[in-house]
Amino acid sequence: MYRTKLGKQMKKMMNILMLSCKKATELIEKRLVIKLSIIEKIQLKMHTAVCSQCSAYEKQSEIIENSIAEIHQPTKEKLKLSSERKEQILKQLEK
Repeated sequence: MYRTKLGKQMKKMMNILMLSCKKATELIEKRLVIKLSIIEKIQLKMHTAVCSQCSAYEKQSEIIENSIAEIHQPTKEKLKLSSERKEQILKQLEK
């Protein structure tokens, strides 16, 4: 009985900690808008540590977000990305 109860508790804990890729990508995007809870941060960190696709998605999302922020900086002149910067972005996205 003790093993069964312990097994159920471990399974419940794993379900709490491990995310699906869909949920992980939701948290990656959510993080750009609002602060994640401690549990969400841990879940996302654990998932991206073992899922190379979500880890790559996270990096690409950050690159895109930083590029958009760079374009939308308030200035008097209209900002345009140089061809050099465009190439840098494309190279980073390929990683």
